[in-house]
Amino acid sequence: MTTTDFTTAFYVSQSPAEAFNAINNVRGWWKEDLEGGTNRLNDEFTVLFGDVHMSTQKLVEFIPNEKIVWLVTDSKLNFIKDKQEWTNTRISFDIAEKNNQTQIKFTHIGLVPDGECYNDCSNAWNGYINGSLRSLITTGKGQPTP
Repeated sequence: MTTTDFTTAFYVSQSPAEAFNAINNVRGWWKEDLEGGTNRLNDEFTVLFGDVHMSTQKLVEFIPNEKIVWLVTDSKLNFIKDKQEWTNTRISFDIAEKNNQTQIKFTHIGLVPDGECYNDCSNAWNGYINGSLRSLITTGKGQPTP
């Protein structure tokens, strides 16, 4: 059984504060019309992708310019058998200065290769994290889903 959580990381020349602020602007890189708050401890927000994906996240760790963790409190993934596969997983963003750059490390704790959603979800996260979020940090413009 493989239990390695999905992780990806990238470096930018922007400051940890700029990266932190961009990550918390979830509407700017993931989903434009999400419901709820995304930038304070205990905020909760829900993303809907039609009738295919619904998930509610709660900000459970919030260390300015260093770390953000969301707990997925509810999920409904209609394209897989276990529609609640994301429920009780955690989505973590670690921010660190390394060699005069800022590293953003994303981990979806509980999204593992043995999971039914792994291939589709890791591909989607790669696009949002390495594409849209990186672009939001570096250019001020992400590519969130409308």
